[in-house]
Amino acid sequence: MNTDLQSAVEYALKVARQMGTTGAVAGVSRTKGYELTVRMRELETIEHQDGGGLSLTVYMGTRMGSSSTSDFSRSAIEDTVRAAVTIAKYTAEDPCNGLPQKERLINNDPDDLELNWPWEVDREKALEIVHACEDAALSSDSRIVNSEGATLGTQTVDSVFGNSDGLMLSGQRTRHSVFCSVVGQTESGMQTDYWYSAARHPDALDAPDEIGSMAARRTLRRLDARRIKTCSVPVMFEAPIAGSLLRSFIGAISGGALYRKASFLLDSLGEQIFPEGTRIHEQPHLKRELGSAVCDAEGVATQARDIVRDGVLQNYVLGSYSARKLGLETTGNAGGVFNLTIEPGERNFDEMLKLMNTGLLVTQTMGFGVNQVTGDYSQGASGFWVDNGEIQYPVEELTIAGNLRDMYGSLVEVGNDVDFRTGIRTGSILLSTMAIAGE
Repeated sequence: MNTDLQSAVEYALKVARQMGTTGAVAGVSRTKGYELTVRMRELETIEHQDGGGLSLTVYMGTRMGSSSTSDFSRSAIEDTVRAAVTIAKYTAEDPCNGLPQKERLINNDPDDLELNWPWEVDREKALEIVHACEDAALSSDSRIVNSEGATLGTQTVDSVFGNSDGLMLSGQRTRHSVFCSVVGQTESGMQTDYWYSAARHPDALDAPDEIGSMAARRTLRRLDARRIKTCSVPVMFEAPIAGSLLRSFIGAISGGALYRKASFLLDSLGEQIFPEGTRIHEQPHLKRELGSAVCDAEGVATQARDIVRDGVLQNYVLGSYSARKLGLETTGNAGGVFNLTIEPGERNFDEMLKLMNTGLLVTQTMGFGVNQVTGDYSQGASGFWVDNGEIQYPVEELTIAGNLRDMYGSLVEVGNDVDFRTGIRTGSILLSTMAIAGE
């Protein structure tokens, strides 16, 4: 445990107690890392990060106040606590305010999820990696005419979290990434695309030349895109963007949307949302994974659980406050979900295209056309027209539309081409039909 950060948390809780609070929670984090970017084989930027902050929430009965500071000196911490207490005194009473149930807090000796793997990569090595990445893309084809850059990023977060019920936790976690984006051009115009790799452990990153080559291939396949006629056809969301469908689902069953009655899945526990056989679950304790955590943002222990089983909604996604507002118990999801996984089928990407036969493969969506209240969905999109189970040509300037509840119910299959680069783990998702607005 970082003793300096722990001392800051302990002192904040001590001062809060002295100022008459009935409860308090404090968290401190410090982030160190850097990003190095080259563009067109020249060093463009190096950005270093070394900073942190302390956030504090206090309770005066059922009143709550919060404040924060980036200064860890004792006088600054005292001022921060004083500000939070002052705010609490002037806020409205809310019986749902308060710390989580003490018995739900994480044990003080949690399992090691192996989330901390620092990468001692100096400038010369970092330059070698990003040059190899960008060179692989630029040299792959004469139609690759420009680069938006190749970037290496490495980050270590050191954090301590505690509350007035005796919880004191510390941890370190790392995230490393290599990214590349390039521009392709033909007589019909220019297109751009990208690829990246991200992991807790640097050895788990893809080879830089593979990342660059993939960025180039994805760019080249978008060249000479066409428009298509308005139609209603099966639609397959490629794995890297299929997670957006699950994020919308999680947003609709999250406590904030539910207690505000601003969700199209209000009062849907026990209902069939997805087809039979569909399983969506959390796996928070997978070692070395980007979406893993021993506890949520309140210190409540995380647990593996089914959210959807056999297509039926089993659980909401709640923190302590939203749970109290709904008359329920926290699900340990303050701050979000952890390694959310929709169970894949047995078909790979090419086999999923064969299953679709004729329709639209979506590889990019644009805009903010998702209505969380009604479930109405309308997004700008680009991708590929598929016929006889094979990609025929790229398409663009489309709008795909439907209603999320109908879309979830029309799920045909999930591919086994699972994208593991975020905390949402899904393969390509095939839906039976959507409306496509084209020419």
